[in-house]
Amino acid sequence: MDPHLAAVAAACLKAAEEDTMPFPHIVGTLMQAGFESYAVDFRRATATYFLPDGESLEVPMHALDTPVAPAFDPAPLRAAIREAQLQVPGYSYKGFCAKAAQAGCAGYIVSFSGRRALYIGRTAETHVELFPA
Repeated sequence: MDPHLAAVAAACLKAAEEDTMPFPHIVGTLMQAGFESYAVDFRRATATYFLPDGESLEVPMHALDTPVAPAFDPAPLRAAIREAQLQVPGYSYKGFCAKAAQAGCAGYIVSFSGRRALYIGRTAETHVELFPA
């Protein structure tokens, strides 16, 4: 992958983990760079960024202290998503990831063109979250 694009992806992940850039700005930055989507895998502690031509880049992310729960529970996952959307006091991306894992979310895929995120449980249960208008 082009070194500039790899640097953009790595910088966006770092900004998320350090809570220095909000999600909408991360999405805008990745889209402007030409990415089409990305996928986060909590069990492998990776984020994979995809270009429209199929090229991808896997970037290591922070490992969760909490294992992914065996049962998928969309209610606490939706609550964690709302906290992220509203940037409630005390919100952090790492805290969001921990809450998602506790809710049984093994990872998620963000589609920029589809304007949605798909959250996936260990048993392939899903929750679709459309981007806010």
